[in-house]
Amino acid sequence: MGGTQAAVRHRQQVQELCGAAVRALCGVPDLHFRGGRPHRGRQALPVFAPHLYPSAQDDFGSFRGAADGLALRLAHSDQELHRRLCPDDRTARLVFEMLEQFRAESLAPAHLPGMEHNLQHRHEQWSLAFHQSGLTETATGLLLHTVAQVCRARITGRPVIEETEGIIEATRGALAPVIGHELAGLRQDRFDQARFAVHALAIARAVAELTASAGAAAHRGRAERADDVRPAPPRNGFTLLTDFDDGPAGSAAALHGADTGEGDGYRVFTTAYDRQRRAGTLVRPAALTGYRERLDRRIASQGINLSGITRELTARLATPVTRGWDGAQEEGYIDGRMLARLIGSPTERRVFRSERTEPATDARVTFLIDCSGSMKEYGESLALLVDVFARALDRAGAECEILGFTTGAWNGGRARRDWLRAGRPPRPGRLNEQCHLVFKDAATPWRTARRDIAALLKPDLFREGVDGEAVAWAARRTEGTVAERGPGSRRLLFVLSDGGPMDTATQLANDDHFLDRHLKDVVARYEQSGAVEVHGVGLGLDLSPYYRSSRVLDLSRGPDNGVFREILGLIG
Repeated sequence: MGGTQAAVRHRQQVQELCGAAVRALCGVPDLHFRGGRPHRGRQALPVFAPHLYPSAQDDFGSFRGAADGLALRLAHSDQELHRRLCPDDRTARLVFEMLEQFRAESLAPAHLPGMEHNLQHRHEQWSLAFHQSGLTETATGLLLHTVAQVCRARITGRPVIEETEGIIEATRGALAPVIGHELAGLRQDRFDQARFAVHALAIARAVAELTASAGAAAHRGRAERADDVRPAPPRNGFTLLTDFDDGPAGSAAALHGADTGEGDGYRVFTTAYDRQRRAGTLVRPAALTGYRERLDRRIASQGINLSGITRELTARLATPVTRGWDGAQEEGYIDGRMLARLIGSPTERRVFRSERTEPATDARVTFLIDCSGSMKEYGESLALLVDVFARALDRAGAECEILGFTTGAWNGGRARRDWLRAGRPPRPGRLNEQCHLVFKDAATPWRTARRDIAALLKPDLFREGVDGEAVAWAARRTEGTVAERGPGSRRLLFVLSDGGPMDTATQLANDDHFLDRHLKDVVARYEQSGAVEVHGVGLGLDLSPYYRSSRVLDLSRGPDNGVFREILGLIG
């Protein structure tokens, strides 16, 4: 795995571990991380204190400390009360968030000493990053740093960090007459959020007034100088996360016009040119034969352990099913038909019968391939990957579908031309010719569909991609009804992509996140319903902002056995 992919995979593993720790500590079963931000179900949690968001450069201990802090915040803070009390001023909000977080962290249970160690480690690392960013060289930065150090020390009873104790001394002295009385009440009322908030709000507002005064003085100072020397940005990318928001992440803005039913406010300008095609029909027969021969040579040279993959799939997908009885057993249920033998031969013990169970697979696995232009370089590797999986799933007794999605044209095609003729109505929605591809359907065995799978090697198949509609289409093909599916039945959908949705015409005619929001809405809907298990497989990219369950793959050396194990790991 390449360096970038390894780093993304490592970050993903850390987030999974931290999510598990938070769930265990605060008893919130549906908490997880997406794109580095905590979510509860499909809802992004509000942005809490800045030290709960370590950067990619922070060590593992920082992530553990942040996870412990988040768990304590969820367990000991009434978020609705906190939201009602939050001040509007950004600086006051920042201080109020930090103080409430420090209060939650001071309630770490005594029987978990490791948690207190993690919290202190995270605080020290964040404080050092704050100082090293250069923000403490400004009046406002030094004031906020001092408030964070002094207040946490007062609330938790731990000393301020040694590295900056000297530089905050003067500011601490100046603050004493301003917030000294409220400081004294912080630790005393830390077990009562409402009473604690009275002191926290008073401190937050006082600090906001001081920073406003410091900012005005700095502005006057710059104006008096001949050269306007602006403060330098933080040196290490450090941020205080002052852009707090309490709304759901990626909440869809309501748009006007007809809704397709695919998500909140999502719409399509025209479906007149949408097509579903069998991929094999888009390639000349002679070329398709050549692609298949090339793919066979590649598979033969790759050293794939097909038998091992089949065994692993069988173990993960099969469930025990009762298939009759085994008689003449020495234990189990008494077999009435054997009683005569028992009378004739009293020493006979084989008069019992037991239920015979055998593994049976009732699963459908769908691979949905993003056939946008940037995926062209992965065409052969993707064909190899899904071809081997299709063969192994056939052997394991599971159904397999291989689907793809692209557009019928670049830059909108006929759909965009219709929109131009209509006078460019605003917010037209999806503005391209959608093209859904079937490389192999569930009813067709691998041996029959193997030529069509090779169509993935055709380069001009790859254009643009509207992911949300494609995921909904693929999921609808596989979900079925509850009556049609047995109790052990599973429906799995793997979406293989190297990024978010991209359709130029749609992006230009709508807001920037129109397709992103729709994809998130569609995936969240299926994750919530449980009808289909949706997994994102990112080719060199972390897809966790879109999919709750995802993996990062490196196909630069082709799909070796390690790549197959990564995907098998998602099946659980």
